[in-house]
Amino acid sequence: MRLEWLIRSQSIVTLAAGMIYPYYLLFLKNLGNTYSKYGLAFAVFTISSAAVSQWVAKKLDRHALSILVYSSLGMTAAMLLFPWVDSYAWVLALQFLMGACSAMQKMSEKALLADYTQPGARGGTIGSYHFWTSIASGFAVIAGGYVIDWLTIDALFYCSALLYAFSAWAVWKRGRQGAQSGG
Repeated sequence: MRLEWLIRSQSIVTLAAGMIYPYYLLFLKNLGNTYSKYGLAFAVFTISSAAVSQWVAKKLDRHALSILVYSSLGMTAAMLLFPWVDSYAWVLALQFLMGACSAMQKMSEKALLADYTQPGARGGTIGSYHFWTSIASGFAVIAGGYVIDWLTIDALFYCSALLYAFSAWAVWKRGRQGAQSGG
């Protein structure tokens, strides 16, 4: 299967996201203190994701691999910065960054799935892709709970950052291998 590298790299992304997401919600709630602030933070995420998707769409056909690397690097930066956040304005700025990275990741992931599969024979590959990334998500939530129990939420953000960085490296490495082999 030509997509093993994508399955692995995006399973790592799903692990990173799933590890932090449920606990990140608690972090936002504690920092925002009101449901309206909590709602605004998620609105910034979704609106920035929608806006960036329009910009990414124009570049996707030629630069999907690079966009996928940059999305993981952006999420790495966000995860490294979150433990240092001490104001709601910084939460909103990071929500904007994370929304942009989410659009980049989702769109490039879909483009690469289409590029590396054949029409009429995509089902099995996409099913395998979904299976492995979903399994990673399930294990991530469990792992996140143990990390918080033993360490702190800050450690969870740092673990997530490390996983995002590893995913960026794996995709970058794949891109270099593809360029050296001519595709």
